[in-house]
Amino acid sequence: MTVEKRYRTELAIDDVTIDRRDVEMLEAIDRHGSMHAAADVLGRSYARLQRRIVELEDAVGAVTERRRGGADGGGTELTPAAVDLLQQFERHQTELDGVARVTESVFPGTLVDRTGELGTVETPIGRIVALVPDDATTVEVGVRSDAVVLSDPSTVDATATDDPSASDASIAESDATDGGDPRRTSLRNQFTGTVTAIDAADAIARVTLDLGDEGDKGNEGNEGNEDDEGDGSSDGDSGDEFALQTVITRTSLQRLELEPGVAVRASFKATAARAIPAAQNR
Repeated sequence: MTVEKRYRTELAIDDVTIDRRDVEMLEAIDRHGSMHAAADVLGRSYARLQRRIVELEDAVGAVTERRRGGADGGGTELTPAAVDLLQQFERHQTELDGVARVTESVFPGTLVDRTGELGTVETPIGRIVALVPDDATTVEVGVRSDAVVLSDPSTVDATATDDPSASDASIAESDATDGGDPRRTSLRNQFTGTVTAIDAADAIARVTLDLGDEGDKGNEGNEGNEDDEGDGSSDGDSGDEFALQTVITRTSLQRLELEPGVAVRASFKATAARAIPAAQNR
């Protein structure tokens, strides 16, 4: 299952909430140099626009000032406080835009091993080492798309462990790769999947992987999926249970020569996978 989070940009100053309508109002005043003209362009009454200006000024101080005289007969312009408010809003909007591009892939599973806060969870795509709450056994593991690293599956990942005797959780206890101990890894969770969809923008691309058939081969340094010797069936029939979404740069997309049908390795840290108790256990 893939979850896309949506956000509405707002600033809260004392008891006043500043939203996109307020920004449009201030921008219209700045652009037209007149509260009357701004009200006309926005299709609002002048009285209502003026009341809103008063509410904003009670919270942040003067946001408009009267410009008198001159060939055009004067008008209204924004104060430095209003300009700063617009800049703060746009910075917040930019931050949320970045977050909104991030989706979360969610995999149901059962805890099979634990070392402190880290646990090994058996899921439809194989075993995932994740942060697991105390006393949780049946869980849902979420992986943010911006936490996944893609690489060529034919190359050897220097951060992967080759010690099958160590438990998944104990290997993942350190997130930082330690050259003195090959059992330590920063990208503990590694799976091979097939690209099913690519949504590319100017600078980034959202790549969806199917881990259905290849997922059981993930984390090969472990003892493996206990169902590997079975009939090949999974815990679920929905393709969503095997889909992992990632966000990468266009440069990486081109370097890896990704397109639908291409195999690729997906890796992510144990601390980037977070489990919560399954709905039926809450």
